Amino acid sequence: MTEYFTPAQVVDRLGFSHDTLRYYERIGVLEHISRDPAGRRRFSAADVEWLEAVRYLRDTGMPLNEIRRYSQLAKDGDRTATTRLELLLCHEERVTDRIAHLNRQHEQLRQKIGWYREHLARQGARDHS
Repeated sequence: MTEYFTPAQVVDRLGFSHDTLRYYERIGVLEHISRDPAGRRRFSAADVEWLEAVRYLRDTGMPLNEIRRYSQLAKDGDRTATTRLELLLCHEERVTDRIAHLNRQHEQLRQKIGWYREHLARQGARDHS
């Protein structure tokens, strides 16, 4: 027997909003969501697994149009594996560049914090003399 998840369970598990789930279904990132006898959406374990992949792609900054492209390619099966790999490699390069940029900004932030700590320590020493 297949295990299904309600939209609320998917929202709780992945942090997507109900609107986002509906939107992903509408634009084709998520397809063929089954319905229970009352017509309510129910998500299979495979749907949830796919949404987890979409989540990390989105969280790493992949543009939605590329997520849609990746989704379409995945639906086309193994014959698109090379294209999907290329898409992910391009995205990884952007993520790597972004991490390097954030590391540089983080170092500047740490330097500024250090300056303030030293400044306040000197100021406190003067106040106590």
